[in-house]
Amino acid sequence: MFQGTGSDVGKSLIVAGLARAFHRQGLRIRPFKPQNMSNNAAVTAEGGEIGRAQALQARACAVAPSVDMNPVLLKPQSEIGAQLVIQGRVWGTIKAQAWQQRKAEFLPQVLESFERLGNDADLVLVEGAGSPAEINLRRGDIANMGFAEAAGVPVILIGDIDRGGVIASLLGTVELLEAGERRRLSGFIINKFRGDPRLFDEGIAIISERTDLACVGVVPFLAAASRLPAEDAQSLNGSAARSGSRAIKIAVPRLSRIANFDDLDPLVGEPDVRLDLVPPGSPLPGDADLIILPGSKSTIADLAELRAEGWDIDIAGHLRRRGHLFGICAGYQMLGRRLADPKGIEGAPGAVEGLGMLDVSTEMGGDKTLSEARGCHQASGKPLCGYEMHIGRTTGPGCARPFIILDDGRPDGAISADGRIAGCHLHGLFASDEFRHAFLSGIVSRHASGIGYERDIESVLDDLADHLEAHLDLERILRVARAR
Repeated sequence: MFQGTGSDVGKSLIVAGLARAFHRQGLRIRPFKPQNMSNNAAVTAEGGEIGRAQALQARACAVAPSVDMNPVLLKPQSEIGAQLVIQGRVWGTIKAQAWQQRKAEFLPQVLESFERLGNDADLVLVEGAGSPAEINLRRGDIANMGFAEAAGVPVILIGDIDRGGVIASLLGTVELLEAGERRRLSGFIINKFRGDPRLFDEGIAIISERTDLACVGVVPFLAAASRLPAEDAQSLNGSAARSGSRAIKIAVPRLSRIANFDDLDPLVGEPDVRLDLVPPGSPLPGDADLIILPGSKSTIADLAELRAEGWDIDIAGHLRRRGHLFGICAGYQMLGRRLADPKGIEGAPGAVEGLGMLDVSTEMGGDKTLSEARGCHQASGKPLCGYEMHIGRTTGPGCARPFIILDDGRPDGAISADGRIAGCHLHGLFASDEFRHAFLSGIVSRHASGIGYERDIESVLDDLADHLEAHLDLERILRVARAR
């Protein structure tokens, strides 16, 4: 199990890279994260959902993602509450305080999923959540040491030197563990090192002397890893946009409950696209060619925030300037005339007016739609694929001009009469190269970049595996796992 001294220290990517490296050795590898908190989710073959990071790790293992790879998923809907997903299915909503009191109840399902994965694997690589040093959350823990002790797995600690204070964070983490938990530790990794690693030899010696742990390796910062899908919205802070000489300028309001934001990754990867993720407190840029309203875990609440920020006024001005507007899933629903959540599925029960830019209305209710999907973009005839992950039904006259016809014959989405406003429920659609080029060409005439998004993901996973093979002691990791 790989635990970190904090969030965003690189646990997810180290597990993904090791998964690919060990897979290339011929081992059957499976990723596992007992508990995840993220609104960036993926659909599994069983029709469930798990954290996006575990889906990427499954891809590194060359296996289909399974609900057992992330049996507990918390999807924040507010500052104090989240939707709880157990083994791929929505359990309900739960407030933070209630979760702290009840989380131990779900340990049996976590161990059940872990055992099923282990029965079909030579090696299971487990990712912790946050840090085991958060001892105020230790009671009933199922994400870090609580799981490690229940499952009897050894732990390797990861520290991020790029953020500074790595010696203090590693020593402090070890010091805050109980004696039995410390005995589970089998080594530490220094991640995201910049410069000559030999300059940190004395630091390694200090950590080893004070913790009695061996260093498994010092991993240099790998810029290419940023091209892989991120686990949670924290990674969006300070994200840089790429631009070409004749950039297509895309603006995306950063909603508080933004979900499945890796929908944007294929656009950022295009050399002639500049994508600005606009934070609260800033206006949407007036020179944007396209505004995208992204997915959200709480549609009505994020629509209220959009209005409170004045972004609805910015969008209206953008359309007067003949700009283009596109909504993905919740963003598509916001573009309609009305949004209703009579049962309070995503928040307080109620209904609100939408932005009124597409002649559709949405009512939340029924079972959550979770499925992979393929279809055809109606404007260009290009094929695309993605996945559906939404609750409710969107209807109205605007649906007579669908954005997509799915392979099962269902229409999805809507397009305005002038073609400048559109939306659909399908996440992940921009990963389809032909469609992405056709969509962007409908905004600004361009030459195809030749970028293959899925091919690039595979290449980066291989690069990451090469990187970890060069800088981590993989044999030591295997010895630690086999000694369990």
